[in-house]
Amino acid sequence: MTSMTQIVAFGGVVLLGAISPGPDFAVVVRRSAVSGRGHGMAAAVGIAVGVSVWVVAAATGIAALLAASAMAFTVVKVVGAAYLLYLGIKALRSALRGGGELMLDVPDPGGRGSWAAFAEGLLTNVLNPKAALFFVALVPQFVSSGATFRDTLVFSAVALGGTVAWFLVVANIVGTLRQVFARPAVRRTVDGLTGAALIGLGIKLAATNRP
Repeated sequence: MTSMTQIVAFGGVVLLGAISPGPDFAVVVRRSAVSGRGHGMAAAVGIAVGVSVWVVAAATGIAALLAASAMAFTVVKVVGAAYLLYLGIKALRSALRGGGELMLDVPDPGGRGSWAAFAEGLLTNVLNPKAALFFVALVPQFVSSGATFRDTLVFSAVALGGTVAWFLVVANIVGTLRQVFARPAVRRTVDGLTGAALIGLGIKLAATNRP
């Protein structure tokens, strides 16, 4: 039986993981700054769904199989790194094109609509094998071998709730400063910095070795 102490402790660790700078943070900040608060929130929800997927995968042993299989780990790593590089290059190209006029309703040229932002957040998280390693190490500390499906759902919901809460805060803070971020020079800076960060994270992910 899962105790409230376990749930709170698990939620705290997941929240700390979400707060740590990484591709998820970069995606939410850029989406919120360039495309607006709604797109940033959609990306936040996509990331949170990805986190809950990893919790379920870790609890059921799927993530452990991924971590144990050299081929599976490499495939996810390569695809994930390629996706981060794609997002980074897209952001840098946007920065090089310039900011344009001060308009607050211009969607991100590379992907229009909230569903695109949601998918971007989801794929950024799901295609990150480091997330698998994180939850493979974390989940067994809280979910015992005799845990029920209900326990798995509870931990998954906690991970989803904590992650989405944090990134919604980020999206809303950046969205509140939308008029500042809509300025061409600021938008070019955001695109350039997040693009460089995503490319760097993609290269780092590509160089990651399976433990």
